[in-house]
Amino acid sequence: MNEESAPATGGPVVGLVRRRTDADLATCVQVLAEVHERNGYPVDWPADPRGWLSAPALLAAWVAELDGRIVGHIGLSRGAADDAAPVLWNGREGTNRAPAAVIGRLFVAPAARGHGIGALLMARATREARERDLHPVLDVVASDTSAVALYERLGWELLATVEQRWSPQRTVTVHCYAATG
Repeated sequence: MNEESAPATGGPVVGLVRRRTDADLATCVQVLAEVHERNGYPVDWPADPRGWLSAPALLAAWVAELDGRIVGHIGLSRGAADDAAPVLWNGREGTNRAPAAVIGRLFVAPAARGHGIGALLMARATREARERDLHPVLDVVASDTSAVALYERLGWELLATVEQRWSPQRTVTVHCYAATG
């Protein structure tokens, strides 16, 4: 089933996660703009936000709804050659490790936080990666402490903290995580 929901603590269902459609993109960009304005994610506003949410390496994407409104987004992609988290995961010692898939483009509208939407989205993307025999990994800008707290609360393993060159003049510190299990 492509849809899932989670109850509020002791209350009614508060969130629904479903596959993202092309018709959802305009609303996703609006929510992303709110998140960028409030929290600075993404760090650099993309020239083409719709394209940023639908990159060619995208395997699948979902939205979260709360009270019938889109309030969150997440994607699952193939890793690029310069993505640190999949390189770290794929380079680990051991046999029979599933290749990595990158969870990204995760955001939740500021007004919808505190309902478990981020955890719901993470669970859905993680499940999809495993169904594809891929291991979910991600990276996060080290200064994004609320995202780091979410991943650690969900039990994700810190693979490493690395410096990524985003441009000739800019290097950014990122934490690379892998799902456990």
